[in-house]
Amino acid sequence: MHAVEGVLFDIDDTLVDLETAMGRTLHHIGAETLAHLSVAEWAEYKRLYTRDPHGYYNQYLAGELSFTEQRVRRARHAQASFVTEPLEGESAHRWNTAYEAILPLHFKPYDDVVPLLDALDEAGIPYGAVSNNVHDYQRAKLDKAGLERVAALVGIDAVGVAKPDPAIYLEGARRLGTSPSGTLYVGDNPAIDAEGADAAGLVGIWLDRGLHTGVEEFKGRRITSLAHVLQFLQEIR
Repeated sequence: MHAVEGVLFDIDDTLVDLETAMGRTLHHIGAETLAHLSVAEWAEYKRLYTRDPHGYYNQYLAGELSFTEQRVRRARHAQASFVTEPLEGESAHRWNTAYEAILPLHFKPYDDVVPLLDALDEAGIPYGAVSNNVHDYQRAKLDKAGLERVAALVGIDAVGVAKPDPAIYLEGARRLGTSPSGTLYVGDNPAIDAEGADAAGLVGIWLDRGLHTGVEEFKGRRITSLAHVLQFLQEIR
């Protein structure tokens, strides 16, 4: 492969710890209605919401649901086992309003993010992000998490497609001014991020933060911390 010219990142659960932010938000806004849940039930409730087993977020990406609709459907499914009244109508509106207000308060980067960005800055290697959400929402998320320095950002509204369509990765490389074959793409989803980036001609790397199961057949590049990106760079530069 070519020398590394730049690095692109996924955002959610790669740079920003969205899983923890969502879990804390769900606990905050469900403190009264779900106060009867045991510790194990809380864990299951949050798991159902954050892992989205019915793929409602993918339906949003496909244009089948609005952003709010996918969120409410995830919450409704997660709550179904624990409450008698479904999350609908005015209660769904109130839930979503509270969720939107609380979630950004919990946006934080993982501990391994800033040290890597510092090292990339020192090495003069440009970096940015490519995300399966719209630009403005993800820009606000990065800024709230203290990651304003991630200036180059491509959302699904930039090219009208989502990962793993090659066009969105290639737009990220174009904005960095790097060749696809000289651009690393690092993300937490082995299929969408690592394999999708590889298929687009970038160098895909799966950041395994322990959020995905059933990926024993993955044969690509895998790391368990962003600290390993530096090691990877040193090995191939």
